[in-house]
Amino acid sequence: MLRQAALRAVVLAALALVLLAALAAAAPAQTVRPATSTTTTTHTDPNAAVPVPDLTKPPTGRRLTGTQVQKIAEHNPVYIEEHAKYRGSYPNVYTKGPGRWQVSLWSAGKKPKELAQLYVDDQTGAVTEAWTGFQVAWTMARGYAGAFGRKVNAPWVWIPLTLLFVAPFLDVRRPLRMLNLDVLVLAAFGVSVAFFNDAQVGISVPIVYPLLVYLLGRALWIGLRRDRPRPALRLNVPVRVLAIALVFLVGFRVTLNVLDSNVIDVGYAGVIGADRIADGKKLYGTFPKDNEHGDTYGPVNYVAYVPFEQALPWSGRWDDLPAAHAASVAFDLACLVLLFLLGRRARGPDFGIVLAYAWAAFPFTLYAMDCNVNDALVGALVMCAMLAAAAPLRRGVFIGLAGMAKFAPLALGPLYITQTRRALRFAVGMAIVLALCFAFMLAYGDPRTFVERTLGFQTSRGSPFSIWGLRDWTGAQAVVQIAGVLLAVAVAFLPRRRDLVGLGALTAAVLIALQLGITHWFYLYIVWFYGPLMVALLGVHGSSTWSMESARNGFEQRMTTPFSQGSSADVSNRTDIWVRSDSIA
Repeated sequence: MLRQAALRAVVLAALALVLLAALAAAAPAQTVRPATSTTTTTHTDPNAAVPVPDLTKPPTGRRLTGTQVQKIAEHNPVYIEEHAKYRGSYPNVYTKGPGRWQVSLWSAGKKPKELAQLYVDDQTGAVTEAWTGFQVAWTMARGYAGAFGRKVNAPWVWIPLTLLFVAPFLDVRRPLRMLNLDVLVLAAFGVSVAFFNDAQVGISVPIVYPLLVYLLGRALWIGLRRDRPRPALRLNVPVRVLAIALVFLVGFRVTLNVLDSNVIDVGYAGVIGADRIADGKKLYGTFPKDNEHGDTYGPVNYVAYVPFEQALPWSGRWDDLPAAHAASVAFDLACLVLLFLLGRRARGPDFGIVLAYAWAAFPFTLYAMDCNVNDALVGALVMCAMLAAAAPLRRGVFIGLAGMAKFAPLALGPLYITQTRRALRFAVGMAIVLALCFAFMLAYGDPRTFVERTLGFQTSRGSPFSIWGLRDWTGAQAVVQIAGVLLAVAVAFLPRRRDLVGLGALTAAVLIALQLGITHWFYLYIVWFYGPLMVALLGVHGSSTWSMESARNGFEQRMTTPFSQGSSADVSNRTDIWVRSDSIA
């Protein structure tokens, strides 16, 4: 027992040091917990459906009896239609939180299926909700107001953010510019969200796929073409205006997160896992009933939450979860800072400010932040790998960390191992992370349970939030999945643009291609590829100012020298990427 505890401590310390050193971010100070042993308890969901044992008497605090509620439901058109469709179907009556009843219609047979679900108000006797199909099992498909991010979905937040996002880049005098279409396609994901919030999943899901396919095509077009001088990026406002707006946007985003955001099951899972790690408990296969499948992520995800959970300890129930809020804000700010650093390296400080602004103004980055999820962590680790593109060992560490947070970034391995020479160093860096994660599995569980709870669950789950789950197109999905894997391998060998712009483009392309084939897709996944994609879409304008191969020879330092300090030859050979708004013709 003592030996196992020591193994856990060593593995956790090593993995945490690798993650924290990689992110180079200061963690909140830990609070000291009492030395006495404590037991974590999970409270029962007050809105859980509870069977009614006696339908003839009103339960305590209720006006109606179960029999009366059942008769009310049986006169509802939704119930009548479903009952007529399925011979032998029968109802069950439950209490559903204070003042509410639930009537479920079940199919006959050895394995009954819930066909319809109706809610009845105890005071008025009215049917307040009636659901059929996948909306019975998937409450997230019912369009409940504020279920994802709360106020970020309000028109007074979403629409102004969208306008702020497109305004600097949209050139109305040149409507055929590709960048105009790029930013409009990114903004168009908001149309899908509007239908999703209105519980019209049959419309919201198909809208997503043409947009993803377009972005995949644009990313491949940029990444697989040789670099050549292009027209300078023309902004509608000076960069200093974007810098000022960036400060206000960051303040607004953090304030909204603190005052009016919610933690969905993804962020809750991170806090639970961090608590179990800190307490030395088994991680996989032991999550509480109110988040039973929260153990579906890689170990890096839960380790990343440890400092936040230690500073803001979990209460043992699904409350406001301040640790999840703190982690989400930290992951989001890390992405913003990394985009600035990538922009500064690719084009100089002005480009860094523009990329940071593009992150802060894009509604979907705020959407992920205010759902308080872990997806920005994936985006941050992928951008760390881009920033370390000239250092194979660190590049391998970051791809390993991203892949062991959520598994999709592992597909970036072929692209990143061939980005520069010294592939062995990349492999060593990635192997270090994978070895530590394997040791973590041994210390906090066993490999079989890990595989079953993570990859096993994710590959077997159904979902109505992709066209594959919505339409059950299994054959077509397999083709798309195979194509995504082949693309991830092919980009390692195809001739390609080898600067940060090209790397960002192909990074985004691989991640988008994988997302096109998964069964469960959601808007939160956009932040995985959004940062690298913006480096490509905006960075393609102007001439290249940095190459990873030449970085080792000091070229990077020379090219980031301010114009005023460079020679006239340097200045004449570089294309300035920024053009003031008053010079747009």
